[in-house]
Amino acid sequence: MTQEQQRQQQAQEGKEAWHRFGPYVSERQWGTVREDYSADSQPWTYTTHDMARSLAYRWGEDAIGGICDSQQLLCLAPAFWNGQDAIIKERLFGLSGPEGNHGEDVKELYYYLDSTPTHSYMRMLYKYPQHAYPYEWLVQENARRNRHKPEFELLDTAVFRENRYFDIFLEYAKAGPEDILLCITVHNRGPEAAPLHVLPHVWFRNTWAWGYDDYKPQLSATETGHIRVEHRKLPDLQLYCDQPAGQRPDLLFCDNETNKQRVYGCANTSPYCKDGINDYLLRGQQAALNPAGEGTRAAAHYLLMVPAGESRQVRLRLAAPGLPDAFADFAALLQQRKAEADEFYEHLQTGLSSPDARNVQRQALAGMLWSKQFYYYDVAEWLKGDPASPPPPATRLHSRNHTWSHLNNADIISMPDKWEYPWYAAWDLAFHCIPLALVDVDFAKNQLQLLCQDWYMHPNGQLPAYEWKLEDVNPPVHAWATWRVYKMDRKQRGGHGDTPFLESVFHRLLLNFTWWVNRKDRNNRNVFEGGFLGLDNIGVFDRSAPLPEGDFIEQADGTAWMAMFALNMMRMALELAKTNPVYQDMASKFFEHFLYIAEAMTNMADEKIDMWDEEDGFYYDVLNTPEHGRLPLRVRSIVGLIPLFAVEVLDEDTLQQMPRFVYRLNWFLDHRPQLAAMVSRWQEPGKGQSHLLSLLRGHRMKLLLRRALDEAEFLSDYGVRALSRYHLRHPFVFALDDDEKAIVDYQPGESTTSLFGGNSNWRGPVWMPMNFLLVESLQRFYHYYGPDFKVEYPTGSGQYSTLLEISQALTDRLTRLFLRDANGQRPCFGPDKQLQTDPHFRDYLLFHEYFHGDTGQGLGASHQTGWTGLIAKLLQPREEK
Repeated sequence: MTQEQQRQQQAQEGKEAWHRFGPYVSERQWGTVREDYSADSQPWTYTTHDMARSLAYRWGEDAIGGICDSQQLLCLAPAFWNGQDAIIKERLFGLSGPEGNHGEDVKELYYYLDSTPTHSYMRMLYKYPQHAYPYEWLVQENARRNRHKPEFELLDTAVFRENRYFDIFLEYAKAGPEDILLCITVHNRGPEAAPLHVLPHVWFRNTWAWGYDDYKPQLSATETGHIRVEHRKLPDLQLYCDQPAGQRPDLLFCDNETNKQRVYGCANTSPYCKDGINDYLLRGQQAALNPAGEGTRAAAHYLLMVPAGESRQVRLRLAAPGLPDAFADFAALLQQRKAEADEFYEHLQTGLSSPDARNVQRQALAGMLWSKQFYYYDVAEWLKGDPASPPPPATRLHSRNHTWSHLNNADIISMPDKWEYPWYAAWDLAFHCIPLALVDVDFAKNQLQLLCQDWYMHPNGQLPAYEWKLEDVNPPVHAWATWRVYKMDRKQRGGHGDTPFLESVFHRLLLNFTWWVNRKDRNNRNVFEGGFLGLDNIGVFDRSAPLPEGDFIEQADGTAWMAMFALNMMRMALELAKTNPVYQDMASKFFEHFLYIAEAMTNMADEKIDMWDEEDGFYYDVLNTPEHGRLPLRVRSIVGLIPLFAVEVLDEDTLQQMPRFVYRLNWFLDHRPQLAAMVSRWQEPGKGQSHLLSLLRGHRMKLLLRRALDEAEFLSDYGVRALSRYHLRHPFVFALDDDEKAIVDYQPGESTTSLFGGNSNWRGPVWMPMNFLLVESLQRFYHYYGPDFKVEYPTGSGQYSTLLEISQALTDRLTRLFLRDANGQRPCFGPDKQLQTDPHFRDYLLFHEYFHGDTGQGLGASHQTGWTGLIAKLLQPREEK
C-alpha cells in the first residue's frame, strides 16, 4: 500500500481522523437559497457579492481555496490585495443569474491542481491581476450583451495584458490529522516588481448569533506573534505565522459579525464587524479592529514586494500549541507529502503512459476532491426563522421547499461546482461517485448512502433534487451509480463485494422506486413523466411547467429511465440473492416491472401508439391532448437515445444460482406472451451463453445508432450531441395556437433561449454524463452480441465496427476534448491563444459543464468537475475500468 492508502485505511478503521480537515469551504455562500430570507424568494438579490464581506452567514462560509473541519467550526483561507482594488480579494467574484447574459457565471481564473483523498496534500492556483479588478466592467458588459452573444469573461478584459498578474499557488500538507501546513507561493509574471498584500484569514463560523447557543469561541494573539484558537468542540490549536528574517506580520482581529450599519442601516451590536480587516487596510479605519488582539475573525498581514519574474512565499501552520519551531521541518514535510501524492497517483495511473493524459486525469480527480463542501441546511429552522433574528415573512411558511421540513443536512458532500452550483443535486452526485470511486471508494459509497438517509430522502420516498426546488425530479440514476460503485469496489477488494453497502442502499431505493410508480405514472400505464429531468431546454415546452388543462407529455426519457432503474434494481437483487435467496423474489418483481415498461413504450394504453417511430428510427415524447389525441413531438434529441441505457446482460452462471428467479421468469414469459416479445432475444443466448434484457432488439438498436453515429446528426468530433444537427436547417416547429409557435433548433454553444434554467443548454452541446452512459451501454450490448455484430461507424462511411470498438471510439472523441492535438491545441480551450500557447496557462485545465457541439470549447459552469470529472474514468486504461 502507498502511504496515502495507509492513511485512508487508518481513517476508515477510525484510528486517525485524516478527513477531519479538508477543502470543505464553499466558494460562494452569497446568493444561495439557504441564505435567502426574502419575501419574494429571490436569493440573488437578498444576499449579494457586495454584501458578502459585511454579512455574517447563517448556514456556511465561503473563501478562495479555504479549508475547515468537518462541521465547519473553524476556517482557514488566504485573502489578497493588490493595492488597486476597492475591496480585499477574499472570495471569488461572479455574476448572479439575472446579471449574466447566459445566467450566473464566476469571473475568475483558478485551478485545482492536486489533492490526495485524505487531503494530506492539496495544491491550487489562483491568478490575481495587478491592475484593479474590473468588477463594474464585467457587470456592465454582460448586461449589455444578449443571449446571442458570448459571455464576457475576465480574459476578455485588459487585466492580463503584458502578464501583469500574480500566479498564487496554495499548497496544504498535513503533518497529522490536526497539524496542517499552508504554503502560499506568489509568482510575479509581469515585467516590473509589484506589491501584494497576503492576508491568511482564520475564523469561526458564526454559531452564536441565532438564539440557540450563545457560546462564542475566541481567537487571540500570542506573545510570540501567532494566533491562539480556542473552541470547546476542537482541540487546542494555534495558527503559527512565519516570521521571515524575524519580521512579524501584523495580526488583525475583528468579529465574524454582520456590519448591520452597512447592510441594514441600523446600529451595530459589535464595533468590530466581519469587514473590519477590509476597512482597516483599505480605508485606514483603525477602530474597525479590536485593539485587544482578540475576536472570532483574524488575519496575519504580510506585505510582499515581488520582483518581476520571481516569487515569494508565506508559510503558516495550524497545529497544537507548544511547537518549539513550527517551521523547522516545514519544507521537508511539504516535499514529503507531495512525493506521497505522486506515489499515490503513480500507482493509480499504471498503464496510462501519456504525460498529457496523466495530467488531465490528475487534475480532474483533484477537482473532484477539492469540490467537497460542508453543506448545512435545516429546512424547518430556515422556514420559521431563528429566535434571535427578525421573524421571516408569513409567506415563507408556504414558499420554496416548505414540504421538505424533515430535511436537515450538515455533512461533507460532493458539489457540482462550489461557486456556480454550491449545493448538491441528486443525479449530479450519482455521476460524481464514479470518478470518486477511483481514488476514494469509501467516500463514494458514503455519498450514495447519505442521500438515502431519513434526513435527506422525503418520507414519501423522493430523493431531494437541489435546494432551489427540492421537490423537482432528477433522473433516477442512483441505483445505476450504486451498482457501478459496488462493482468498482468489489474489484478493488479482490472480488469481495461490500454487501452491507449494497443492501442498505437497495432497501432505500425500494421506497424511491415506489414513489416514481405512485407519483409519476399519471394513468397507471407504466408511462412516466418527471418534468425537465435535468435536461433544461431539451424540448418544445418547459416540461416542468403545467400545460393547458388536460394536456400532458408522455416522456420517452422518463419512461426509459424507469426501465433502466428497474434493471438496475433487478441486478442488485440478484447480487444480494447470492447470500440471501429471498432477494430472488425482488429480482423477479423488477424483471416484471421492466417488461411492463417495455410494453408501454411500444403499445401505449392498448392503442398501438408507440413512442418509437419506425420510419424515423427514433423515440419521441408524445403530447397527449383532449382535442387532438396523442401527437409525437418529433425532436431528435438525447431524449430519444436514452432507451439505449436500459440494458442488462445476465450470464448463464448467474441464472443457474437463481432457481426461484428463473422459475418465475419462465412462468411469466410463458403466460404473458405479449410481454415475452418485449425481451430482446431472451431465448437466444449470446456470447458466452449470456441473455439480454433491453428496450431495443438488434434492429431498433441499429436504427437508433444510425442516428447517434451520424456526423450530420448527433456525432461530433468530441462525442454525441444533445440534439441532432439535423435541426440546424430543419428546426422543429410546433404551433401552440394561431399566433404563437414553439421552435426547437440546433444551438451548439450557449443557449439562446431562456426556456427553463440559466446558462445550461441541451440543444446541441456535448454533455459528459450522457456520453458516459452511452459508452457503457455499448459495452454491455457487446457483452451479449460479441464481435460478429457490427454497425456502420460513422454512419455513411461504409466502415463497420463492433460495439466495443465504437464505445472506444466514442471514448477517444470525449478525451480529445482535453488532450492536446497534433498542433498542441486543446479543443476545450476554444480559440483563446493565451490559454492554448502560454506556458503559464496551457497545462491548467478547467472541467466545464458542457462543450460546444461543433468545436468542443468548454461552456457553462467552468469548474463543473462533478459529472465532467467522469473524464478521469474514461482515461483509465481499459483493463482497469
